[in-house]
Amino acid sequence: MATTTPNYGWPVPTSTDLVKDGATAIEALGDAIDATVFSQASALTLITTRTLTASSSEIFNNVFSTTYDNYKIIYAFEAGSTVVNTIRLRVGGTDDTGANYNHSSIQWQTTSAPGNNGGANGATSALFNNQHATSGSRGFWEIQSPFLAKPTMGQRSGVYVTLADYGFFTHNLSTSYDGFTLTLGAATTGKISVYGFKK
Repeated sequence: MATTTPNYGWPVPTSTDLVKDGATAIEALGDAIDATVFSQASALTLITTRTLTASSSEIFNNVFSTTYDNYKIIYAFEAGSTVVNTIRLRVGGTDDTGANYNHSSIQWQTTSAPGNNGGANGATSALFNNQHATSGSRGFWEIQSPFLAKPTMGQRSGVYVTLADYGFFTHNLSTSYDGFTLTLGAATTGKISVYGFKK
């Protein structure tokens, strides 16, 4: 193969190459295309999507693994109750209920200046989001290193009605976690998806 494509440098045969080398040429071209497409794939890969129907608790097992270091959780809660939803990390089907969570948040509202919505050190869960009974809430989480044996950290952004809510959480233990549990307002409906960030 005496030449390559002008944009990606894929190896291609010329008219003077031997026919008997055709299989080798096709394999080399296929491998080059595969490598290019893989490198340009989306930075996010969907791991799971779940539809919530009158749920007050959702358990996600085996969503964190060695495949990804960092994750994104996108949620759209349609209804339920006006409540503060919480999250706990879990491993092997068991929640970590120890006083290992630290979290804080700030809210912006159309009718008032930004304000601290509170937080806690050494809590037994972390704030996941604030939820309105009729309009629900929308938002996302980014969680770093839950499966790695090091402290887990995350940040969130969410909105509902006339309020925007931003915050963070940290988890003190250097433990590998494979999932999480959400405790939600009664009868919450909606959708939640978990994605992995490409390494």
